[in-house]
Amino acid sequence: MHICFEGIDGCGTTTHCSLLSEFLIAKGYKIHLTKEPSNNEIGLLLRKYLKNNDVHPSTDALLFAADRSHHFFNEIKQKIERNYIVISDRFLESSVVYQSSQSELLSIEWIKTLNKFVEEPNITIILDIPPELSLQRKKEQKLEKFENITFLRKVRELYLKRAEENNYYVINSDDKIETVQKQIQKIVMNELKKIQF
Repeated sequence: MHICFEGIDGCGTTTHCSLLSEFLIAKGYKIHLTKEPSNNEIGLLLRKYLKNNDVHPSTDALLFAADRSHHFFNEIKQKIERNYIVISDRFLESSVVYQSSQSELLSIEWIKTLNKFVEEPNITIILDIPPELSLQRKKEQKLEKFENITFLRKVRELYLKRAEENNYYVINSDDKIETVQKQIQKIVMNELKKIQF
């Protein structure tokens, strides 16, 4: 199974990926925790570009797609085939939402076409917070080009729209970490029961 966490910056994807991983390991599952951009060479290059406002949105989209393709076929898919549950801190939906929100020139269909070779996760969980809280949580760090209030409002709106269209889970992450994590654990355990015979 492939479980993916999505949401605007500062929503808690990294924290909840880690907590879910610990929870499932304690239950006896084999877990592989990963993230995007990945740690391969394309992902490391991409991290540099994320801080550069002069890079065209199409370049971002192409780099993310290249990183994701390599990441999926050389890491995620191999782990799933070895009966691991893979937990991803961001995946395809991040590209669809962030890159299409960057420019009207980049359609959702074009971004999906770029990523057509990767398989969609079994579970996508959107952690939802107001953009104001997002920036408050990130204020101590150097902000990347995507991290401004107007853009994040647009991104959040599209995440929620896509969640409704694709039946993704949406959890309000403006709550105690323990409360949010319990909701996540309940969702995942219910989904796991469906595939276990």
